[in-house]
Amino acid sequence: MEIRYLHTMVRVKDLEKTMAFFRLLGLKETRRYDSEEGRFSLIFMAPPGQEDCPVELTYNWDGDEGLPSDSRHFGHLAYEVEDIYAMCQHLMDNGVTINRPPRDGRMAFVRSPDNISVELLQMGGAKAPAEPWVSMENIGHW
Repeated sequence: MEIRYLHTMVRVKDLEKTMAFFRLLGLKETRRYDSEEGRFSLIFMAPPGQEDCPVELTYNWDGDEGLPSDSRHFGHLAYEVEDIYAMCQHLMDNGVTINRPPRDGRMAFVRSPDNISVELLQMGGAKAPAEPWVSMENIGHW
């Protein structure tokens, strides 16, 4: 029996802010479906060259307050990055809080505008621990 990964779906409250966040990570919009009848949009975003590994942003035009409270529950999205320190600095420079700094030179966590937990992992082995990351405290949770 064969199985193939399709995507991870997350619900978003502010589509433009969330898309801007994922663009900061380097993802591009690869596909979009807008349903006038269902009053929702599905936007697929993926790293360049990895269009087969998208995140699906589901945006309900009229909000989603009526959905079950567990409809947003899931663990996190994970992306491998070429330079975790440079990526975290780029995100901070653009107003993103680093919830779990890459003190170990290997792993960090951030949150999207919709509170989606995103894990960033250093490609290959861990980088040597460096400031300011080593001294940074965790902020919130991830």
